[in-house]
Amino acid sequence: MQLVIGGAYSGKRTIVKQKSQSLCWISSYQGDRLDDWPQKWIPRTTLVLEGWEKWVAIEITHQQGDDIIREKFKVALKALKEEGLKRGEEIVLIMLETGRGIVPMTREDRRLRDLSGWLAQDAVEMSDEVFYIWHGLERRLK
Repeated sequence: MQLVIGGAYSGKRTIVKQKSQSLCWISSYQGDRLDDWPQKWIPRTTLVLEGWEKWVAIEITHQQGDDIIREKFKVALKALKEEGLKRGEEIVLIMLETGRGIVPMTREDRRLRDLSGWLAQDAVEMSDEVFYIWHGLERRLK
């Protein structure tokens, strides 16, 4: 499993598209839900999941505690990794790096930033490779 992380419009999608010809995209930006991936993953393709911050924001609206939300995403990451190993196919997580040290003004935005940051840390831990994208440049971190 790979994690590709960077700021908004930093070139993450472009770099992912350059690495593989056969991609199956699950995107919150296109209205996909995180739990859509088992039904939509086409065999012999690389599964790409993007828009994690939107999936986190949706979970926040369900009025759950941070620990519950974080655990839900850890379970999802583990299931993704296990299925990728079982299929022998690659999974790419595209995540938006939020914050860069800037503290949001509102409590809700701070919570989204915090949960997104914890999710990124959990994704780093579970990923075999991690790439940071900045202005279309790629740097391997793990």
